[in-house]
Amino acid sequence: MSSKKPHHEAEQEAVEWNAERTEATIKPRGLNIVWGSDPRYWHLPEKRSNDPVELVQVCWLEVTGSVEVKRGNKYQIGFKISLKADAFGWSGSPVFMMAKLGKKGKYTWRKMKSLDHLGKEAAEIPDEKFEILVPEQGENQLYFGLYEVWNGKWKGGLLIHHAFIREVK
Repeated sequence: MSSKKPHHEAEQEAVEWNAERTEATIKPRGLNIVWGSDPRYWHLPEKRSNDPVELVQVCWLEVTGSVEVKRGNKYQIGFKISLKADAFGWSGSPVFMMAKLGKKGKYTWRKMKSLDHLGKEAAEIPDEKFEILVPEQGENQLYFGLYEVWNGKWKGGLLIHHAFIREVK
């Protein structure tokens, strides 16, 4: 193992906002990845790289992140991903996205279409927009994630290019 901790903890310098702070791109190293520091399960890109993170194999997919957003706005949340030609284990594996405001906030979940239809070309998921409204009052730390932790099947070959948070006008 290349790290004393098995899980990769998000690196803040891998979160980039556009000049207007209306869109954040969270590069792979800006995400929390369960088992992400163990090369048997994930291959992390080098620091400051634009390369995707590669899932080698896991039976517990949990990739999360968080960003501070503006109160009173609506945000779209998603990931840009692709599958390698030798990807496996995605058929019948229910993948979900989650979002909430604040550590103690109530989760909003979205079941995704099966990922096995994806190809080598990077695509944004989910197919249908996943949005969350940030109230004028209260928490404005947006937590989000990509999960497949229920069926226990081993899966691999997923490339996560980045996550994104976009203000919706």
